[in-house]
Amino acid sequence: MKKENMAMLCDFYEFTMSNGFFKNGFYKRSVYFDVFFRKVPDNGGFAIAAGLEQVIDYIRELHFDDEDIEYLRSKGIFDEEFLAYLKGFKFSGDIYAVPEGTPVFPNEPIMTVKAPAIEAQLIETFVLLTLNHQTLIATKANRIVRAAQGRAVLEFGSRRAQGASGAILGARAAYIGGCRGTACTITDELYGVPAGGTMAHSWVQMFDSEYDAFKTYCELYPDNPTLLVDTYNTLKSGIPNAIKVFKEVLLPQGRTKCAIRLDSGDISYLSKKARKMLDDAGLTECKITASNALDEKLIRDLMMQGAQVDTFGVGERLITSSSSPVFGGVYKLVAVENANGDIEPKIKVSENTAKITNPHFKKLYRYYDRESGKALADELCVYDESVDDSKPHTIFDPNATWKTKTLTDFTARELLVKVFENGECVYDCPSIDEIAEYCRGQLDLLWDEVKRFENPHDYYVDLSKKLYEIKSILLSVHGL
Repeated sequence: MKKENMAMLCDFYEFTMSNGFFKNGFYKRSVYFDVFFRKVPDNGGFAIAAGLEQVIDYIRELHFDDEDIEYLRSKGIFDEEFLAYLKGFKFSGDIYAVPEGTPVFPNEPIMTVKAPAIEAQLIETFVLLTLNHQTLIATKANRIVRAAQGRAVLEFGSRRAQGASGAILGARAAYIGGCRGTACTITDELYGVPAGGTMAHSWVQMFDSEYDAFKTYCELYPDNPTLLVDTYNTLKSGIPNAIKVFKEVLLPQGRTKCAIRLDSGDISYLSKKARKMLDDAGLTECKITASNALDEKLIRDLMMQGAQVDTFGVGERLITSSSSPVFGGVYKLVAVENANGDIEPKIKVSENTAKITNPHFKKLYRYYDRESGKALADELCVYDESVDDSKPHTIFDPNATWKTKTLTDFTARELLVKVFENGECVYDCPSIDEIAEYCRGQLDLLWDEVKRFENPHDYYVDLSKKLYEIKSILLSVHGL
C-alpha cells in the first residue's frame, strides 16, 4: 500500500479550484487567508492556540510524488500542465501565526497565510484540521485543569481518542493546556510530554490475591508506586491491602512516597474515607488519584464537596472534548495582491451576520494594563498601521461604534509572528515545556472574569477605525 503523503490530505475541491487557477493565470497572484474561529467551545471565554509545530512540519515536507500525480491524472479532469506544476510543487509563501499556548478569542486571526493562490488553497485542509484539533483539546484541558484548583491533572485518553493521531497529538495539546503528564507513551517519546502509569485491574486479577498483586508491584517499582484499590472492594480489601503492603515493603526501605487510585464508585465519599484510613495508618504522604469519566464539571463538584483527591486522571471527556467536540476554525480569503503589488481587501458577506468576515491583511495587537499587567482588549488593524503605546490610543466596539474607550497607561504587543518567509521557516519552535510555561504565564494575564466557566466576561476584540471604515465600504458595495 502506498505510504501516506499528507499533501494529499486535502479536500478534492482544492485540486479542482487549483487546476482552474492554473488555467486562468490566477496561480501567479498572491492571496491572503486568515484562520479564525467564531465561537469558543463549551461557551467559554477564550481558547488556547495549539498545533503550529505540526503545521510547520507539514509545510516543510509538502510535495507531490509520482503516485500522487498519477492518481490525479486518473480522475480525467486535470490539465497536464497543472499536473507538471504539482510535480515540482514547493510552498513559497509567508505564514504568520500566534505562538502556541496563546489565549485567543473569536474573530481574530490565529494564522495568516500569504502565498500564490494554488499554494494557499492546497494547504487549507491540513492547516484547519491541525489547528482545530489541538486548539480544541488544549482549551478543554485547561478548563479541566482550572477546575482542579492546583491539583495535578493527567491525560488518560488514548484508548478513547479518534484515531492514533488524535491520541498522540491530543496528549501533546493537553500538556500545553496545563496537564502535568499523559498515559500515552509515544507522545513522551516524540514530544517529551511526561508519560506515566500504574496498573490495570488485570494486574490484580492475575494474582491469587490482591495482597500478592500489590506486594509484587511495590517490590518491582518501589519508587512512588500507585496501587489500584477498587478491583474487588475498595474499603474492605483494597485500601487495607495497600496500607499493609506500603508498611511491609516501602517503609522499611525509608520510602514514604506512594499513592492509591480510585477508578469507580463515589469518588468524594471514597476519597474522604481513604484519606482517614491512610492518615490513621501513618501514611500521611500517600496521595490519592481519581479517574473514571471525569471532566471539569465533575471535578468542580468534587472540589466543592471536599473530596480528598491529589491527582485527577482524565480520559475520554478530555481527549474527545466530548461536551463540545468540534472547534469551528475557518480559513477565509481576506485580500488579493493586484498586478502592481497593491493589496485589495476581500470580504465574505452573509445574511447570518456572524459569518461576515473582517477583510484585509491585518495585524493583531493585544493591549495590557501597565499597572496590573492584565490584558485589556485585542485590536485588529490594517497591516500598515502601527500602535504607539507611549500616547493615548482610542479603541471602539465595531458592533456599537458609540462605545469607545481611550487607553492611556498601557503596553501593546503584536500577537502574530512570522513563521515562514518566501517558503523558508524563520521561526524557532520552542520546546513543549517552554510552550506550556508560556501558556501558564499568558493565562495569568487574563482577568478572572474572562476565565469563568459560566457566562464569562466578553473580552473585547475591536477593529481599528481604518479597518472598520474599509469593512463598511465593502459592505455597502455588496448592498449591506
